[in-house]
Amino acid sequence: MIFRQLFDPTSSTYTYLLGDSGEALLIDPVYEQVPRDLALLQELGLRLLATLDTHVHADHVTGAWRLHHSCGSGIALAKVAGAELADRPLVHGDRIDFGSRHLTVRATPGHTNGCLTYVLDDQSMAFTGDSLLIRGCGRTDFQQGSPQQLFASVHQQILTLPDTCLLYPAHDYRGITVTSVAEERRFNPRLGGDVDVGDFSGYMNHLNLPHPKLMDVAVPANLRCGKPEGDTPAPDSPTWAPLTLRFSGVWEIEPMALLEHAAKVQIVDVREAPEFIDRLGHLPGAQLVPLSQLMDRLDELDRDRPVVAVCRSGVRSAQASVLLAKAGFSQVANLAGGMLRWKSEALPVASDSL
Repeated sequence: MIFRQLFDPTSSTYTYLLGDSGEALLIDPVYEQVPRDLALLQELGLRLLATLDTHVHADHVTGAWRLHHSCGSGIALAKVAGAELADRPLVHGDRIDFGSRHLTVRATPGHTNGCLTYVLDDQSMAFTGDSLLIRGCGRTDFQQGSPQQLFASVHQQILTLPDTCLLYPAHDYRGITVTSVAEERRFNPRLGGDVDVGDFSGYMNHLNLPHPKLMDVAVPANLRCGKPEGDTPAPDSPTWAPLTLRFSGVWEIEPMALLEHAAKVQIVDVREAPEFIDRLGHLPGAQLVPLSQLMDRLDELDRDRPVVAVCRSGVRSAQASVLLAKAGFSQVANLAGGMLRWKSEALPVASDSL
């Protein structure tokens, strides 16, 4: 089984990818991170069957509809949430299959009325959303939350799993990635040890926390499964050429695509001067700006035209693409495979002197 834990730094949200036999599920995807998630799915050769939200989030917008729009994946979350566009409303005991594996749905309301925990078939891991965080839990003061209900959910549906079961929350604000049933049963200051429902309710009823900043935007959007109001979102790929986003965050262009679009882009060769005229040659019209000089020569480039970075193998030019993006160039791509790939496909080269 393939398992990946992904992170959105803006909302401190964890997204989880589970894959088996070419099929995958994504738990708690984030709208802005959909290109990243699609890139990972492509690189790992996985077909996304469905997205699963643990609840209707108040601090970020789900990527469920955007992923459905891109690859046709199903949208699943709690039936009681009443979200539009969900094609699989879930209830306690439901089973979600992927490859030869499956998740079992456990209803764990209390943070919101529609919280779910997803438990892997062998009970080696569970995805608890905000019902149980690492040494904490989600608040209970909005979206039909209830401290009494959350206490019962955690103790009856999560802490009854095997001691060794690893627990993965929807958020952590300190960079901690995983805990276990045994740890939380013993060390969770709100729900572990000898804490009873009266202790817990008294604590939760006096948190006096401000509402999440994005709540007024996120909750209505998530009740539409992340579909924007009005027009559909911008495409996941830039429109100036057919590009592929790598999981590293670098956009790449295939050699044939660059050949077709060469007239409207700036080709920047970031090799050293001797390489520019060696046996590999260089692309017609390419401008030599060695990587070591790139940041000092940005003024030589037109910020309004797309830039394609090129090197021998695509490694240095990938770094150049990152640097250009950080410097404010909004249309940047790396030539996939560099001059080695270009030459192997017998595409035209120039070998004139500098």
